[in-house]
Amino acid sequence: MNTGLRKPDPAQDVAAPADGDAQARIVRISGQMIEMRIEGLAPGAQELFVGLDDPELRIEVASFPAEDLARGLVLSAGEPVKLGARLRGTGQGLQVPVGRDTLGRMLNLFGAAVDGGAPLDDAPRRSIFNAPPALKYRRTESDIFETGIKAIDLLCPIERGGKAGLFGGAGVGKTVLIAEMIYNMSGAYDGVSLFCGIGERSREAEEFHREMAEAGVLDNTVMMFGQMNERPAVRFRVGHAAMSIAEHFRDALNTDVLVLIDNIYRFVQAGAEVSGLLGQLPSRVGYQPSLGTEIAELEERICSTASGALTSIQAVYVPADDFTDPAATHVFGHLSSTIVLSRKRAAQGLYPAVDPLDSGSKMLTPSTASARHLKVARAVRRTLAEYESLKDVIAMLGLEQLSVEDRRTVAIARRLERFLTQPFRATERFTTASGRRVTLDDTLEGCEQILSGAFNDRPERALFMIGTIDEAGEGAA
Repeated sequence: MNTGLRKPDPAQDVAAPADGDAQARIVRISGQMIEMRIEGLAPGAQELFVGLDDPELRIEVASFPAEDLARGLVLSAGEPVKLGARLRGTGQGLQVPVGRDTLGRMLNLFGAAVDGGAPLDDAPRRSIFNAPPALKYRRTESDIFETGIKAIDLLCPIERGGKAGLFGGAGVGKTVLIAEMIYNMSGAYDGVSLFCGIGERSREAEEFHREMAEAGVLDNTVMMFGQMNERPAVRFRVGHAAMSIAEHFRDALNTDVLVLIDNIYRFVQAGAEVSGLLGQLPSRVGYQPSLGTEIAELEERICSTASGALTSIQAVYVPADDFTDPAATHVFGHLSSTIVLSRKRAAQGLYPAVDPLDSGSKMLTPSTASARHLKVARAVRRTLAEYESLKDVIAMLGLEQLSVEDRRTVAIARRLERFLTQPFRATERFTTASGRRVTLDDTLEGCEQILSGAFNDRPERALFMIGTIDEAGEGAA
């Protein structure tokens, strides 16, 4: 299923089809799937049809059960579909506006502005489907992309030009982390940010747009939404549309792009709905048989070239906190950084709820990270792992029954846990605590001091929800 379209001009749509244009008539309707008798379209061609009598009706060709019969999916929201309705082919794929005119705007799949602003009629347009760059054109250098979030930069650093996944169940802070990254990178990041909301609630989209405007980062951000109430075919395609905008910034304007996607799981859900509409038999756990291919088609377009770096951070909902779910496991293979959010840590109030033992990154290697970074990250993870193994003993016998060395390990680990918490700008209105952006060097300095035991005589609360380690010293004093 491959589509494309420039938003039709109503004045042209009502006219009779020109010679050579594909024409069709609807012969069967089954929910959001229709069958149409076609003329002038080669079997296997991928095209989008629009209504002759209703220009807002858009139907995407999905398959060809017979030579002159095509199955399509309705893209238009709320538009009536009638048996016998006449359609015409657009002769091109679905297209979206690209370029600097899209900055500061909120768009839907068809490139229409949904922020109440002026339409982007003069912006250049690009097909939502493009092949990923060949391997010989991809940039292979790896650099750490600092986010200003201590737990991520220390234990699971993100690759510039790579893909990072935020894994977690409902309510553990995936969307808040994405919003905070936009805040932090707006000043330090020399590029543009693109937020793609797949299956977002309309309330979340409105709040996100308003918060970005209030923070002053909207002018350097593009937003594209396929909201929860949209047709599954729309939600299934909005990720590809967002990637076309990002690719134009990278290839044509030589600009680094940060792509934030929320939520990949809803992309998978939309694909499962589309698969069911087309009559495909479900595969493992009810997912579509083409799950792996569909994820790869989207993920492989996220890469860096000599023109610019395209970095992606993706929220991935994990159903029932089951990390063996096929949707999660298929995404894992495409990522360079895995950020796992723990419900247990969220329940303890340790935000961001990054699990230090399950999270990881391929950037923590001697060829990429500094020797100091590797040493501190390993020491922090080792200390936290020892504390985790002692928790059962503490629960049964109490802290007093541990050896002196184990008690020291517990004291350091608990202070590390609290130091890796951080107040966010994205939550200032809820917590009244001003957000902090912490550099990697400051994070390493703080962890080194805690690992040395310098803060064991100070209360744990002095390290909770602070920025740099200097704030703990001020609080303790």
